[in-house]
Amino acid sequence: MGVGMLASMSPVTTEDAAGSGPEFTRIARAIGYLAEHATEQPSVATIADAAGWSEYHFARVFRRWAGISPKQLLQHLSLVAARQALDDERSVLQAALDAGLSGPGRLHDLFVSLEAVTPGEYKARGRGLVLRFGTAATPFGPARIVLSERGIAFLAFADVDGEFDGWDDFRATWREACWECDEAAARRVARDIWRSAPGATPRLQLWIHGSNFQQQVWRALLAAGRDSTVSYARLAQDIGRATACRAVGSAVGSNPVAWLIPCHHVLRANGALGGYRWGVERKQAMLAWEVARSLSASRLRPASRASATAR
Repeated sequence: MGVGMLASMSPVTTEDAAGSGPEFTRIARAIGYLAEHATEQPSVATIADAAGWSEYHFARVFRRWAGISPKQLLQHLSLVAARQALDDERSVLQAALDAGLSGPGRLHDLFVSLEAVTPGEYKARGRGLVLRFGTAATPFGPARIVLSERGIAFLAFADVDGEFDGWDDFRATWREACWECDEAAARRVARDIWRSAPGATPRLQLWIHGSNFQQQVWRALLAAGRDSTVSYARLAQDIGRATACRAVGSAVGSNPVAWLIPCHHVLRANGALGGYRWGVERKQAMLAWEVARSLSASRLRPASRASATAR
């Protein structure tokens, strides 16, 4: 992939960090409008108006954010909708996620392995550990990231007030650690996660604390949720606890590393989005961004490779 194409797939840059919150909010509003009205084939101007931007500015920002134009994403959603009958509770976007992402693109283009915090490490509350933290711009607003020597320990998105859900509890849990502010390290991790070329599989290590049950759910989600959406019932079945859907939902909601353990891939059994710790609007925007990334990756795939895959 050329440098120019990689730049077009990049999220909000560091220089844009101060404005990434409002920008993300408008993009999320546009994604919601597009998903709700896709069957009406709204014009780019109409979608831009829903986001509160001019048509030109919206089209430019959306392409920078998603890597494709709003019209291309709309065409994809419409094509999937034409191929699949929808019931009253499923939006065009959910149908696209279920039907449109099982093809050449990958939904979650990362390789993430999970290492559990040991009981002794948890009991010591981080004594002897160095934890580096910082805030980085992402396609979904600012994120607080914490790094240990053994992997990423925490990742949370900012809410509308600029707070990071779970941050105070995380600091309290590891109160004996040596805390170092390292904004550059946080930005490097964000680049690894969201700026990798389509088709690449960056390898990332997590180092996180959770109960045995939570760890089971998170590992099952890593295995099942990389390439598709998944239901709470499916996750419960995957860990051999088919009747524990409510407990599975609680474990999904307590995920300490947004995006990397892809809890945004968990939908209700009827295909509805359901809740999300960092906001349903953000969840919808994440899924749409992955749709766009998959579409961009499929367009960039060499013909010979595509033919070999087909065979």
